[in-house]
Amino acid sequence: MILKQLMRKSVTNKQVTVAVAAAEDAETLEAVNQACEHQLARFVLYGNEAKIKSILERETEKRLETGEVTIVHTNSPQQSAQEAVHAVAINEAHIVMKGHLSTSTILKAVLHKENGLRTGNVLSHVAAFEVPGYDRPIIVTDAAMNIAPSIQEKVQIIENAVGVAKAMGITTPKVAPIAAVEVVNPAMEATTDAALLTQMNKRGQIKGCVVDGPLALDNAISHVAAEQKGIQSEVAGAADILVVPTIESGNILYKSLIYFAQAKVGAVIAGAKAPIVLTSRADSAESKLYSLALAINVATHN
Repeated sequence: MILKQLMRKSVTNKQVTVAVAAAEDAETLEAVNQACEHQLARFVLYGNEAKIKSILERETEKRLETGEVTIVHTNSPQQSAQEAVHAVAINEAHIVMKGHLSTSTILKAVLHKENGLRTGNVLSHVAAFEVPGYDRPIIVTDAAMNIAPSIQEKVQIIENAVGVAKAMGITTPKVAPIAAVEVVNPAMEATTDAALLTQMNKRGQIKGCVVDGPLALDNAISHVAAEQKGIQSEVAGAADILVVPTIESGNILYKSLIYFAQAKVGAVIAGAKAPIVLTSRADSAESKLYSLALAINVATHN
């Protein structure tokens, strides 16, 4: 329901164009078709034209005639990535979406010094989950980009996630830097980083949100768990954003939510000049559709 509300929020008066790199992929094209049905955006599909047309359903073929979908033939995944990113760089499109190509290929195009989408900021993965039985979305970062972020990188990871949260309608996101325990232990870097991030937020070095940590996962999302531990915090039990210490912990949490909790998810890469939909080739069309909706909200958020 939460992610469907996000989709409804995506329908704006602004015409959003999504540049899809290596679009010759059935799940990606199904997401494109569903997005068109919901009137979320128009799409430019970069890739092998013959392969794309062979996958397109009849309904999507009709969209070629109306201009909702355009195909631009390319000869390789590298060319697809370069042209899709360039379209966003020159404001012909507003969002880059990864199709059937490797993450390294599209990121190479995104990070190109002259023709890419670099801003000088850290790029980070921001995932918004709808967990069955939970009353609000949970944002997890960073589960896919930064392996072992430094304290300064964590500041930018938080800033990226806060921007996404605000685009979702969360006015003042509550941010919980997650660790194994809720007390500072000098032998556990995740706890000392969390304490530093909390202090930086209190001093105005991290703006637009409330940061408090370290918090263990249970204390961050459950008021009962926080009360049992005697934790008094504006964030404890009410976190909107969970900042994981490393990519391993983030990846495990991300996949646990999907496979054990049957959570639905939409995710973007934030920190570039435009949002990037960088879903896995194994992700469902539904997940890619939610990721598109999230990216559109970010792209159109003032």
